[in-house]
Amino acid sequence: MTGANLLRAIAVLAVIYSHISFYLIDDLGDGWWLIDGVYAVFVEGLGLNQHLSFVGVAIFMMLTGAVITRSAIRHAPGRFLVDRIGRLLPAFWVAIAAAILLVRFGINGMFSGQQGVSNVEAALSFVLGGFFLKPEVAVLGVTWTLVVQVLFYVYCVAMRPVLRTRPVAVPLVGAAVCALVLLYNLYAPHPYTVPMLSKVAATLPAVFLGQLMYLWWARLTTWRWIIVGVLAQIEVVRLATDIRVYWAGDRYLWTITAVTVLVVALGRWRGSPTRWTVVRWTATRSYAIYLVHTLILYRVYENAVGPLGRTGAVVAFLVVTALVSEALYRWVEVPAARWLAQRTRRSEPVGGQVDDQVASRDRA
Repeated sequence: MTGANLLRAIAVLAVIYSHISFYLIDDLGDGWWLIDGVYAVFVEGLGLNQHLSFVGVAIFMMLTGAVITRSAIRHAPGRFLVDRIGRLLPAFWVAIAAAILLVRFGINGMFSGQQGVSNVEAALSFVLGGFFLKPEVAVLGVTWTLVVQVLFYVYCVAMRPVLRTRPVAVPLVGAAVCALVLLYNLYAPHPYTVPMLSKVAATLPAVFLGQLMYLWWARLTTWRWIIVGVLAQIEVVRLATDIRVYWAGDRYLWTITAVTVLVVALGRWRGSPTRWTVVRWTATRSYAIYLVHTLILYRVYENAVGPLGRTGAVVAFLVVTALVSEALYRWVEVPAARWLAQRTRRSEPVGGQVDDQVASRDRA
C-alpha cells in the first residue's frame, strides 16, 4: 500500500479537526473561519458527518483491516500478537498514565461524566477496562478505538485457518457477529447489555471493508464475493444507524462510502505527495499524535486564545502536540517496539521464523 502514509496523514488531520470542531462549536459555542470553510465544502457540499466525525477513524480502521489481514495471514499467531503488543501497548500505557495524572492534579477533566477516577478505575484503564463499566469510565476517550483494533486482532488469530483457506468468509462472519451484537444490546434487558460492544460492532464494518480491499488487491477472492462482503458491511452500518448506535448523526453510511472511495483511490497510489517529508513524519507519528492530542487541546487553547486569538491558539496546540508526539514516538514507541522484537525473536522457534515462506507457498 504505497499510499498508506498519505492516508494516515489525512486521517490524523481529520481526527484533529474533528476534536477542534467539537470543542469550539459544541462545548464553547464559538466558531472559527476554518470550520466554516470545512462545513461548506465537506458537510454541506459532500454530505459528510458534522465535524467530519468518523472520517479519520474510518480511514485508520480501513488501513488496519488491510494491513493487519496481510500480517495475520503471513505470521504465526504468537509472532503476530507480540508484534501488535510491541507496537501499541508501551505508548498507550504512557498516555494513560499521563491522562490519570492530569485528572488527579485537576488540570484535565474526565472524558466521561465522572469528576475523578478511582484507583480501581485507573487500573482498569490500563487494560481498556473502563470502557466496559456502566457508566463508562474514560480517562482518555480516543482509546476506545484500540478496543476495536484489539478485538479485530484476536478475531484474526481465531479465524486464521479460515483466513488462509477461505478468506472472504472472515468479513462475512464478522458482519453477522456485529449484527447479532447490535440486536442483542437492543433487545436484551439493560442490566445484561454491554454498550461498548455496540460501538465496536458499529465500527468494525470499516475494518472489514479494509480487509476486503486487501483480499481484492491480493487476488485472494473473486469480485463477486467482494461485492457480497461489501453489502454485508453496508447492512450492519444501516442497522447501527437505524437503532441510533452512532453518536454524531445519521450520515455514517455515506461518510463510510466516501472514505472507502478515498482509501481505494489512494491506497496504492505512488504520487509524489506520498513521499513528502511532512506526510512521512505525520504518518509515522500518527499513533502518538492520536494518543496525546486530546490531552493537550483544551488547556493549551484555553490559555492561548486570549493573547493569540483563535487561529494562534490552534497553532499553539498543534506545535505542542507535535513536540509531545515526537517525544512519545522517539523515546517510547520506537525503543519499546525494538526491545520487544529483539527479545522475542531470539527465542522464536524455527517454525515461526519460516512461517512467512509457508504462507507465500500456500497462496501461490
